[in-house]
Amino acid sequence: MVPIKGLLAEAESHRLKTRKPLVTLSYAQSLDGSLAIQRRDRLALSGHEALVMTHRLRAAHDAILIGIGTLLADDPRLSVRLVTGPNPQPVILDSLLRTPPGAAMFSTGSQPWIATAQGSDQERSDRLTAAGARLLYFSSDEHGRIPLPDLLTELADMGISTLMVEGGAQVITSFLRQRLVDRIVITLAPLFVGGLRAIDRLLLEDDNSPANLLPRLQDLGYERLGDDLIVWGKLTP
Repeated sequence: MVPIKGLLAEAESHRLKTRKPLVTLSYAQSLDGSLAIQRRDRLALSGHEALVMTHRLRAAHDAILIGIGTLLADDPRLSVRLVTGPNPQPVILDSLLRTPPGAAMFSTGSQPWIATAQGSDQERSDRLTAAGARLLYFSSDEHGRIPLPDLLTELADMGISTLMVEGGAQVITSFLRQRLVDRIVITLAPLFVGGLRAIDRLLLEDDNSPANLLPRLQDLGYERLGDDLIVWGKLTP
C-alpha cells in the first residue's frame, strides 16, 4: 500500500521551517504521459482501486488544489466519497474568476478558497462570495498567473500543513518547474492516448542544463492496484 502516513510524516516541521505546506503532486496519466485526449476533455484513466487510493490520499491532506481549467472541464467535488475521512479544503487557481457559482464543489459543505488576481471583476467576486467561496487576492505575475510561492505561504499561514495538487497540466508543470513539489503519487494507466501531455517541457535557466538537475524521485516505491501501477516517492530538493 502507498505509505501515506510516512510520506506526510514531516509535514508540520516542513511548514514551520519553510512557511509552506508539504506539497504532494498526484494525478493519473496514460503510459505515454497523457492526461486527456485534448484540453478541456475529460478522460477517466484510473480504475476503481486506484480511485480508492486517491480518495484515501485526499483524506490525509489538509487541502487540495486544482486549476480553473480542470474545474471547468471536470466539475469535480474535490471531496472524499470512496473512503471514510474528512474532505480536504478545496483551493482553486482562478486569476480571472471564471469559477461557476453552481460548481459541484459548493455542494460538499466546504467553503472553497479561490486564489485570484487583485482587481478581479467585482460582480463575479460578489456572486462567488454569495455562493460560499472565500477569495484570496494576489498580485499576478508577468503572465497574469497567481504566484505559487506566495500562495503556498498564505496557505501555510492559514494553517495548511499538507497540500495535494491534482492538476491540470499547466498547474502540474508550474509546480514542478518552480521546484515546489515535495512528494509524488502518480497513477499509471495501461493505455496509450497520444493526447494532452501531463507535463510540458521543464525549462531550466539554462536550456543545456544536465539531466541530473531535473526533478528526480528518491525513496521510490510502487505497487499494482487493479490494472494500474501506482508510483510514489520524494522529490529531490
